[in-house]
Amino acid sequence: MLVASLQPGETAPEKYQNELAAVLYSPRMKSNSCINPASGFFLLLSLVSLYATCRLAAETPQSQPKVPPQQARDTVAARRMSHLQRGINLSGWFAQVADPKGYTREHFISHTTPRDIALVKAMGFDHVRLSVNPQPMFRAGQADAIPQEYLDYLDQAVHTILSNGLAVILDVHPDSEFKNRLAKDDHLVEQLGNFWRAFAKHYAALDPNLVFFEILNEPEFEDRYRWAGIQTKLAAAIREGASQGTIIATGARWSDDADLVFLEPLPDANVIYTFHFYEPHIFTHQGATWGVDFWHFEQGLVYPSTPESAAKVAALVPEAANRLYVIRYGFERWNSARIEAEVSQVAEWAGRHQVPVTCDEFGVYRKYADTNSRVAWLTDVRTSLERHGMGWTMWDYSGGFGVVTKTDGGTLPDGPTLGALGLKAPGP
Repeated sequence: MLVASLQPGETAPEKYQNELAAVLYSPRMKSNSCINPASGFFLLLSLVSLYATCRLAAETPQSQPKVPPQQARDTVAARRMSHLQRGINLSGWFAQVADPKGYTREHFISHTTPRDIALVKAMGFDHVRLSVNPQPMFRAGQADAIPQEYLDYLDQAVHTILSNGLAVILDVHPDSEFKNRLAKDDHLVEQLGNFWRAFAKHYAALDPNLVFFEILNEPEFEDRYRWAGIQTKLAAAIREGASQGTIIATGARWSDDADLVFLEPLPDANVIYTFHFYEPHIFTHQGATWGVDFWHFEQGLVYPSTPESAAKVAALVPEAANRLYVIRYGFERWNSARIEAEVSQVAEWAGRHQVPVTCDEFGVYRKYADTNSRVAWLTDVRTSLERHGMGWTMWDYSGGFGVVTKTDGGTLPDGPTLGALGLKAPGP
């Protein structure tokens, strides 16, 4: 984690010192039934560290460094990056299906239509990331025997995307239960390899400049070394199925940027590396009913962050210990320089290994976020990625993070969001 920051000469107000004391000396902290001495020590240490780093960072300049774009070797993968500059995710169609009936014909033909794909192109995007859950296609002991009926729907979607002049990332996107099993079950790894070999072979005849194979969405591996081995094995299976295809690889935990920089590149030159960027989650996921349990209390948390604005939102959070996370967001002063510092770490890794990198998820949950703050964050992330020569794929086309709003009357592009992406809504 990068150092939190205060303005020169600024110190933590007495109110926040009182918040720290309230947590440290609360009955909950004193109770062994809630927290053991070791974890209490580490929380105390983190609180002291928070206050100390805030004071230290007050003297740290926040100038935004000007750096050259990442320099990748002149490989097939690097050249194909030209097709992955400005993208949008298509979720909820072939993965994360919310329809209680599941993966049905009615869902496939109505969730995302040819008009949606045409609109994606008209808004100025050059590619889509199509989430595909392999689980409905799995057959026990026959993972390479992909049901033709399912493939027919997926083929039609891919054909529609390509016929609109868009590239497509085929993102294998199972649920958490599947990924948790994958972290422990060698047999499932073999099965997924068999699936990938057949899946890649099925699409190998399409233009390899426009069809990309993403190994796994947001792996959930605590063991980076196990993930590195599994990813290498799955990449080899893809390569057996599609000798000319470009593979997209990622880090071990949730495709986080901090994990990508620990990854050793695969022994395959035709690979693009990806990471996901939602930092800080406390802002980008405010109001979310999933993930961290106190996010759903947050409303109106602004970006760039300040101690004063964060304090107002912290008051909405019941638990004092959780309020500290919101308060800390204010003192960390998230802004364009902070985002640039995060992205530049990935760029440095990419330059050191001379590999192409893209960010194929970033976004802000829009239900409770301040519109101006959401636009500012999207602008800062997008421009930082572009500054380093990285392509990007925003999450998401529609839904809670969307660039459009779907109503009974049609599909409405969000002008401010498109503006933040350097794009604009198409004319009538």
